[in-house]
Amino acid sequence: MTKSKIPGAEAVDDYLTKVPPQFRMILQRLRKSIRAAAPDAEEVISYRMPAFRQNGMLVYYGAYSDHCSLFVGSYRVRSRFSAELKPFVAGKGTVHFTPDHPLPEGLVRRIVRARVVENAARHSK
Repeated sequence: MTKSKIPGAEAVDDYLTKVPPQFRMILQRLRKSIRAAAPDAEEVISYRMPAFRQNGMLVYYGAYSDHCSLFVGSYRVRSRFSAELKPFVAGKGTVHFTPDHPLPEGLVRRIVRARVVENAARHSK
């Protein structure tokens, strides 16, 4: 495993090595999509799962026994994308997906960009 120069990435790399193999690749793609949408965000482990932070937390993600989850972290943003997220919603703030039914990359990027804008606006007040 190559160590990344991105702060916090080593901890996330360690998390991903422990993820069930059937979910590792989909989480790596999710991570890449989030990073593309928020290149200035810091990768961290929070609540024992990978997350991205920029002017506050943006999104969290993780793997479980039979699915992966994305935690949008904002009711407003989640509502904004509710129609597109409907097939994936599994709880109040949780979006579930699997390798057979992944989150669309474009949707992930739009959600993350919306979170970046939301956090920046809140931070500037």
